[in-house]
Amino acid sequence: MKRKASAVWQGGLQDGKGAISTDSGVLKDTQYSFATRFENGIGTNPEELIAAAHAGCFSMALSAELGKAGIKPERIGTTATLTLDKVDGGFAITAVHLDVAVKIPGGDQAAFEKATADAKAGCPVSKVLKATITMDAKLET
Repeated sequence: MKRKASAVWQGGLQDGKGAISTDSGVLKDTQYSFATRFENGIGTNPEELIAAAHAGCFSMALSAELGKAGIKPERIGTTATLTLDKVDGGFAITAVHLDVAVKIPGGDQAAFEKATADAKAGCPVSKVLKATITMDAKLET
């Protein structure tokens, strides 16, 4: 399986602009720029897209892990907060924190904790990131 996305950048780093598209069409010439990446400009940026991918991937991985334990969640909500730091004269993604809330009526805390740990370790997006990944997971019953 292969997935594709593309980016076009025009101009210099600070005065240029770019557009990101995906083959699925979910993103189509979505604007990004220096301001959207390093300031508070309107548009997206690569780090935001990685955080969104991580939140979505983790939520699905957790659903799969809970399913292995015979548990069907009512709802999984994940927010991924990505940290981009200046490192060695450049930038690096140094951390991702996952805030997870899962609604499982009558949920088993031990099974929940095992499933969240396994999902964090096994999520394909987690595996590709070299950053430290932390998590706060809350079981709602």
